[in-house]
Amino acid sequence: MIRSSQTVVWTFLLSLIFYGAVQIFPFESRSQLQRTMLQASRQMAHAEMALKKYQEVLGLSTDKAIDINATGLIGIEFSEITTSVGRLEAKRTTTNPNLAGLVVLLLHQAGVCTGDTIAVGASGSFPALILAVLSASEAMQLRTLVIPSLGASQFGANRPDFHWLVMHGFLLREGIFSTVPLAVSLGGEEDVAKNMPSSGRAFLKNAILSSGFPFIQEPDLVQNVQLRMSLFEKGAQGSDIKAFINIGGSISNIGTDSEVLKLRPGLVEVKRIPPPERRGLLYAMAARGIPVIHLLFVRGLVQDYGLPYDPVPLPQPGEGVMYRNLDQISLEFLLLSLVYIALLAAVLFKDRKFHYE
Repeated sequence: MIRSSQTVVWTFLLSLIFYGAVQIFPFESRSQLQRTMLQASRQMAHAEMALKKYQEVLGLSTDKAIDINATGLIGIEFSEITTSVGRLEAKRTTTNPNLAGLVVLLLHQAGVCTGDTIAVGASGSFPALILAVLSASEAMQLRTLVIPSLGASQFGANRPDFHWLVMHGFLLREGIFSTVPLAVSLGGEEDVAKNMPSSGRAFLKNAILSSGFPFIQEPDLVQNVQLRMSLFEKGAQGSDIKAFINIGGSISNIGTDSEVLKLRPGLVEVKRIPPPERRGLLYAMAARGIPVIHLLFVRGLVQDYGLPYDPVPLPQPGEGVMYRNLDQISLEFLLLSLVYIALLAAVLFKDRKFHYE
């Protein structure tokens, strides 16, 4: 009788420990994560459709030989606000709405939870990736602090009549997104568009001043990064920044050190921090122990997560290997369950042996 009472106590304690471990450790329900990813992907698809209709309202044409999926998010080969060369196939790949679901997954892997604060440095070269991040942010209910630059590489948001501030302004007015930029810069060489025609610089400068957003005009990399860090800290209002997302190749975000070429896209482990004079915001965040998500090198990014490169037509929200993989039970939860079952079986076996002796 005493032995049976001890068995009941041990069974209760083991069950209590198992329940506590499930609550404490991040074994988020896969179905919940999948729902959030799907919500983000649908939000991005909605934003793309709204922007395409807005483009039509403005009377802007789309070159279907370039924008083969007619998204309205693919720019032109060259304009006065173009900063550098760009790969057309990579730009088209980023218009897949499931990139928003991928951002949710990456944020989840970084430990970001509902209500957390994240910081984003974004280049106008990848407007669709900005949509993906903002869509993920809305789905996860995050406080998102973003500083975009307007200059864009080929086939990005490099149309003077449809640059990023035009797109974002429309999305804000329509209530599709709620995130307002902390500040805006020109981008390009030294973040002041030195590699852009003077007419392009003047055009974008006027657009920023007209927007009313704070204008970052700091060519010195060290001071530029410090200014951005202070803006993010102020915007966080005392909350910890749980992750930093870099979109594109803006110098202010990735710096000038060749070490950045070694970084894989996605959630990255930054092993070496360059000196301050070559250090972009990505490294400044990593130096503080803040997880970094690097959205560049698009082909590698989609290959790593089973998404198609330059798809025609665009996949529907929820399509992709990464969604199917979420149907599997997490390895950590499986191991914890096996340990619990083994310990419980040992207790019951010992009690049964006691009754037979």
